[in-house]
Amino acid sequence: MSHHRVAILSSHISPVMASEKEAALTATPSDAPTIFDKIISKEIPSTVVYEDDKVLAFRDITPQGPVHILLIPKVRDGLTGLSKAEERHIDILGRLLYTAKLVAKQEGLDEGFRIVINDGPQGCQSVHHIHVHLIGGRQMNWPPG
Repeated sequence: MSHHRVAILSSHISPVMASEKEAALTATPSDAPTIFDKIISKEIPSTVVYEDDKVLAFRDITPQGPVHILLIPKVRDGLTGLSKAEERHIDILGRLLYTAKLVAKQEGLDEGFRIVINDGPQGCQSVHHIHVHLIGGRQMNWPPG
């Protein structure tokens, strides 16, 4: 991994999950490219597990389970978080969830999986580009935390 990539990633994603909460509390939405935009444009490498014309799915660099994949729309279109969704986003929101189902099958998550969409500071959203977490490969607990 190049020093440049480490600097970009570490400036955005904290190595400890407790710091993820801090990142979420300090993250501010903007029109500037997010880390996900840089992954889409291949400026930052990722382990892609699925890609089509609308959605990119790649492995999370801080997995919370044996399988932890992020699914993102390739075009933000103002959809920085679920609370910002408008009627025009219905198709991409459905596409993200359906793609999560396809990727779960591809990953062998036949016994189940969890879908998470963090929204806003209290929802622990640290990247203002809507994204779906697909987590599986282990028994989940309830409540999630």
